[in-house]
Amino acid sequence: MPSWNIHTAHVERLLSEGSSSALGIRHEDDFLFGNLVPDVYVGYMVENPTRKIPYRDTHFSDPTFIPAPDASCFYNRYVQGRDASDVVLGAWTHLLCDHYYNLRTSQYIASIGVEPGEQTRIRKQADFNLFGRTLDISHVPHVTQRLLDLCASFPQYPVEETDVRAAADVQADIVRRNQEQHVEEEPAYSLLNASFFQATYHEVCEVMREALRRYAAGQYAGDLGSSVV
Repeated sequence: MPSWNIHTAHVERLLSEGSSSALGIRHEDDFLFGNLVPDVYVGYMVENPTRKIPYRDTHFSDPTFIPAPDASCFYNRYVQGRDASDVVLGAWTHLLCDHYYNLRTSQYIASIGVEPGEQTRIRKQADFNLFGRTLDISHVPHVTQRLLDLCASFPQYPVEETDVRAAADVQADIVRRNQEQHVEEEPAYSLLNASFFQATYHEVCEVMREALRRYAAGQYAGDLGSSVV
């Protein structure tokens, strides 16, 4: 699964390459935090949240070996035909990111004849962690009253203030550690490779941009991140 350093890098690149308003984004901090929201209550990134919500409910996918979240389901329920908040748009692009990274990972593993299993999962996640450390990130969202209000009214489930602040603290720590442990050279990956990450990173950047461009233009984007892709 892409970790928050990877999600953050995608957001920072997206916001650096064009007008946020052309993508329907009003406040960049709120959009970045939305890209963290699907993981807040899963129980891995934020320790001791006020509650836990099953992965299948937060990501629209059963927690299989490498699940590919159904971002189109989230879009159809909470984005299509709505004036979606930045937090909602961020959560949608988080699911798009997870979907394509995990889908391409499953396809790659199958193409090289590697069997799913615990050791494969460990190797895969170690490679994702290495890749994340090659990325330059700096953005930590400010917890404002506006963000708290958007999280409280998040249509899928409310995000409590305590959990918003805890997630922002986790994000600050991730950014700090990514800067301190930044990997300059090409990593020695165990399962995947640099070409895989380069291609998938570029694909996800384009998918996120296209999704938000369509949303801002009032066009349908439910075909992106579909479980039938």
